[in-house]
Amino acid sequence: MTTTLPPVPTGANDAGAVANATGPISANESSESPTESHLHVDDDHRIDINGLTKVLDGRWRDMRDYGRSIAADPDFARPMNISKEDHRELTLRRLKKLAERNWSEQMLPKSLGGTNNPGGNLAAFEELVAGDPSVQIKAGVQFGLFASAILHLGTEEHHKKWLAPTMSLDLPGVYAMTEIGHGSDVSAVGTTATYDPETEEFVIDTPFRAATKEFLGNAALHGHAAVVFAHLITNGVNHGVHCFFVPIREDGKILPGVSVEDDGEKGGLNGIDNGRLAFDHVRVPRTNLLNRYGDVAADGTYSSDIASPGRRFFTMLTTLVQGRVSLSGAAINAAELALGIAVTYATQRRQFADFTGINEVVLLDYQLHQKRLFPLLARTYASAFAQEDLLQAFHEVFSGEGDTEDNRIDLETMAAALKPTSSWLALDTIQACREACGGAGYMAENRLVGLHDDLDVYATFEGDNHVLLQLVGKRLLGEYANSMKDMDTGNVTKFIASRAETISTRHTPWRRLLQSAADLGSVRRTAASLRDPSLQVELISSRAEGLIEELSLDLRQASSMSKQDAAALVNSHQAELIDAAKAHVDLILLTAFNNGLEKIEDKETKAVLVRLRDLFALTTIKRELAWYLMHGHLSHGRARTLDDYINRLLTKIRPHALDLVAAFGYTQEHWRAPISSGLERQRQEEAADYYRRHRASNDAPIDEKVLYKREQDAKKKAERNKAS
Repeated sequence: MTTTLPPVPTGANDAGAVANATGPISANESSESPTESHLHVDDDHRIDINGLTKVLDGRWRDMRDYGRSIAADPDFARPMNISKEDHRELTLRRLKKLAERNWSEQMLPKSLGGTNNPGGNLAAFEELVAGDPSVQIKAGVQFGLFASAILHLGTEEHHKKWLAPTMSLDLPGVYAMTEIGHGSDVSAVGTTATYDPETEEFVIDTPFRAATKEFLGNAALHGHAAVVFAHLITNGVNHGVHCFFVPIREDGKILPGVSVEDDGEKGGLNGIDNGRLAFDHVRVPRTNLLNRYGDVAADGTYSSDIASPGRRFFTMLTTLVQGRVSLSGAAINAAELALGIAVTYATQRRQFADFTGINEVVLLDYQLHQKRLFPLLARTYASAFAQEDLLQAFHEVFSGEGDTEDNRIDLETMAAALKPTSSWLALDTIQACREACGGAGYMAENRLVGLHDDLDVYATFEGDNHVLLQLVGKRLLGEYANSMKDMDTGNVTKFIASRAETISTRHTPWRRLLQSAADLGSVRRTAASLRDPSLQVELISSRAEGLIEELSLDLRQASSMSKQDAAALVNSHQAELIDAAKAHVDLILLTAFNNGLEKIEDKETKAVLVRLRDLFALTTIKRELAWYLMHGHLSHGRARTLDDYINRLLTKIRPHALDLVAAFGYTQEHWRAPISSGLERQRQEEAADYYRRHRASNDAPIDEKVLYKREQDAKKKAERNKAS
C-alpha cells in the first residue's frame, strides 16, 4: 500500500487577523487537543522557564525587567498608520517621558548623581526595542551618544554646564560624527575646527559638500546643540579628530552659519528626525572643546597626556563604544521577539490533513518548519550568552572595575566582532519568521515587517558590519603573527581555542592568549560522535585557526613590499579577512554557549539546552562543510551523518519550542501581534468543531472523492466476480 503524504506548507496563507485578540497561549499549554494529530515525539524533560530566563538575563536581570516593563506599556508601542511628522513628535514626547523617569541615571557616576551602573543602563536600553525602536534609537542618540560624549570626552566644567539639561531633555542633542563622504572612516572626516588665538575661539567649518555631517538623529528638528567631530588645527598643526560642543538652534531657530537639511522618509525608524548639518565658519569658545584627552591653551598651544596621536584617537573613540555594544544586544532581542511570534503562531496554525485525512497538522510539526526556525533559535541563544559577556566587559571598563588600556582595546574588538553578527542574525531571523508566518507575517499588525524595517539600518549603524569585521580580522592577524614568534606548532590550535575561552571567563578574549593556551588541554579528534562537545570545539576552532594561518601566509610578503603593492595585496584578500573574523565569532558563540550551560542548575533544563547547543554547533559546521571536507577535517562518511544528527535534534527540540521562546522574557504585551495572541488557536478550534459536527450530521453533502472511490471499488468488485 502506498501512503500519500500531505504537502509540506511553505507558510500560512491566512492573512486575516483580528485586532481585539484574546489572551496569549501559555508557554506550557498545549495548542492541540488530545484527539488531534501529533507528529512530534513526547519528551520527559521539562524546562524551568523562570530559571532559564534568569540565566539569560544575567547580572542585570532587574534592569532588563525594568526595560521590558516600559516596552510593554502601550504608551511606548510602535505606532501604525501614522505620518512621519506625527511619529517624530510622538517619539519626542515619549523620550521626555523617559527623561522624567530619570531613565539614564544608571550611566552617570555617583559624583554626578548617578548610580555608576553602565552595564545595567545598557541592559535596560536594549529592551526598549520591544516597544518602538524609534524611541530606543532616539534615546540612544540623546543619552548614549550626545550625553556620553560630554561625559566621557568632557571635563568637570562641561559636566556642570551641560549634563543636567541633557539628561532632562531640556537640551536635546545631536551626535555629529558621520559625514556623507566618510561614513566609517572617522579619521578622514573633512570638518575642521581651526583655533583663532585672537578671539580664543574655534572656527568650525565644512569645507566641501562631502564633509557635511549626515544621518544625524535630532538634527532635522529637535536638536539644540551638537557634539561635532572635527580636525583640530592650531598654530598650523592638525592634531587629528577631536570633539566640540556646537550650538545649532536657539528658541527653535537655526543659528547663523549652520545649515540643516532633513533626510526625510527612511526605510524604518521614521520616528527619528534624521538630518544633515554643515557649518560655515561657525565660531565657538575655546572652552567648548571637550578636552579630556587634548586641550588648547589661550595662546593656541596644544597639549595632551597621550603623546601618540593614533593612541589618543583610539582612546577617544573607545569611550563611545557603547553604541555598538547596545545595538548588538537590541538586535538579539529583536530576533527573540520575532521567534516568539513565529513559534507561537506555528504551534496554533494548522494546514494540510495528516495521515487520517481528517485532522490538520500544526505548522511546527513539519520538519521543514523546524529547520527554518530552530537553528536560528539556537544561534540566538548562543548570541544572548555572548552578549552578556560583552556587557560585562563594557561594565568593567566604564564603571571603573577594570578600566585599563588592555581592557579598552579588548572591549573595542569584542564589540566590533559581535555587533555585525548580532545585527545580521536579527535580520535573517525576522525575515525567516516573516516567511514562516506566510501572508499573516506580512501584515503590519503582526510586527515582523516593521521590526525588519527598523532593524535594517543596524547593519550599517555605528560602523558598517563589513568594516568592523575587517578590524577584527586585522587584530587576529597581528596576534597570530606575534604568537608565531614564540610558539611551536603544537601550541597553535590551543592558542586559537583560547581566544574563545577567554571571552567567557575573563571577558577579555584578546589578551594574554598565549599564556592561557597551554591550560586548555587537548581535544579528541577521534571522538565517535559529532555531538561530542570537544569535537565541536575542535572543528570550529580549527577553521578559525586555519583561515588566519592561510591568510597570514598569503600576506607574508606585504612587509617587504612598497606601500602601494602591500595595500593592493591586502585589498585582494579582504573577503578572506572577513571570513576569518566570522569564523572567530562562531568560536566565541560556541564557547559562550558552553559556558552558559554551566550556569544552568536545573538538570532537565540543561539537557534541553545541550541539544540546542548541539544544533548550533552542527548547523554551523554544516554551513562550512565544503571547507571541512577540502581541508580534511571531516571524512565524507562523517559528513554524511550531519543531516541525520540535525534532524534528530529538531525532533527532540520540538516539544520545548514554546518554553524556549518564553524564556526570553517576552509576552503578548511585547509581541503585540494578533497571530501570537491565541486568536489563531480559537479559529482553528472553531473550524475543527465545525467539521466534526459536519461529519456527524446526516444531511452533510457527500464528498465527490468518496463517491468516486465507491464507484471504483464497485467496478473492481464486479470485474473480480465476472472473472470468477
